[in-house]
Amino acid sequence: MKYDVVIIGAGPAGLFSALSLNNKKVLLIEKNNNPGKKLLISGAGQCNYTNNCSMSKFLKKYGDKGRFLKAALYNFTNKDAMNFFRENGLESLIREDAKVFPITLSASDILNVLVRSCKEKGVEIIYWEAAKQVTYDDANDMFLIKTAISTYAASNLIIAAGGMTYTKTGSTGDGYALAESFGHKIVEPKEALTPVYAKNYSFKELSGISFEDIQVSLWRENKKITEFSGDFLFTHVNISGPVILNNSRYFEKGDILTVNFTSFKNAEEFKKYFDDLIISSGKLNVKTVLKQLVLPKRFVEKIMELSHVSEDSTCSMLDKNKRKNLCELISNHPFRVERLGSANIAMVTRGGVATEEINFKSMESKIVPHLYFAGEVIDYDGDTGGFNIQAAFSTGRLAADSINKQ
Repeated sequence: MKYDVVIIGAGPAGLFSALSLNNKKVLLIEKNNNPGKKLLISGAGQCNYTNNCSMSKFLKKYGDKGRFLKAALYNFTNKDAMNFFRENGLESLIREDAKVFPITLSASDILNVLVRSCKEKGVEIIYWEAAKQVTYDDANDMFLIKTAISTYAASNLIIAAGGMTYTKTGSTGDGYALAESFGHKIVEPKEALTPVYAKNYSFKELSGISFEDIQVSLWRENKKITEFSGDFLFTHVNISGPVILNNSRYFEKGDILTVNFTSFKNAEEFKKYFDDLIISSGKLNVKTVLKQLVLPKRFVEKIMELSHVSEDSTCSMLDKNKRKNLCELISNHPFRVERLGSANIAMVTRGGVATEEINFKSMESKIVPHLYFAGEVIDYDGDTGGFNIQAAFSTGRLAADSINKQ
């Protein structure tokens, strides 16, 4: 069974590459019984499929991989994605935070458009078949794709098998072994867009309390590596929120994350303000005075508990050490990284097929001609907010466009 193009993986990257191919005999192989299983649970089932920010901001949402993705994202932009769904009968909802959802807030509607578009293009989709082995037949100038059931031949091969997170959806890293069989280097896959489990976590009872636009600094071996800002969230078992999720790609076990829960960006300024506030408040209750910091009540109570300051303490009762400790726990609170969220809860994978071995202008392998990669199997990962699905669409479209030009 010979095809112009065989695509491995019916996620957003595989589906979008399939529907973007013109006048080609295309086979899409999916090991699950249905396509887009991970897509269906994205955005809590509502599918935040792209973001309405400028493309210059878009490129900054992938760490150091924005340069690699630039050609793909400009070839098929966020506006192009919204237009695509509009032209296929599905309007979009743009929220105030620039996240873009289908107007129906249903991921299944996004998937239905993708699958229907594939069928309209005559794409053949086979389910319950996993690609076990891929080889290149030099004599016949063909890729051979072997499953447990059959062997398929193709002039072009697109590997879009996803990463190794949210494993229950079938993302189990299959594409890495296939890429390696062609000589491609795999950057060690790890979890990304994941919460952080901190050692001796003390904030279980504060689950649901969040902070807007606060600073988090990353320390490793007593050296400050970098700092981030964004929204922060306590859960009953870990720390989360965009500032943690988006930057979890940089965290390692043993790192220290220091969190500034105040609106002060300068630590020395806050220390002076805090010292002056406590010293000048004399017989006033500490808890009452701390209300001026506009922090959640339960958070203030917890910080006082951790500082061993009783609820009936007055400001004059705080000696220099207690005042310093209280200040530190509010403006420079340390969390030691015990571990990141497992592959079962991490939203995306960092690592994958090395980008230096892929032509960023076409998504074609630099090692094997007519071999392409698309989506999360590649070593890039984006922030939360629609950036990963958009990158899947864009890399899938670029791979298809490159084949269309042959």
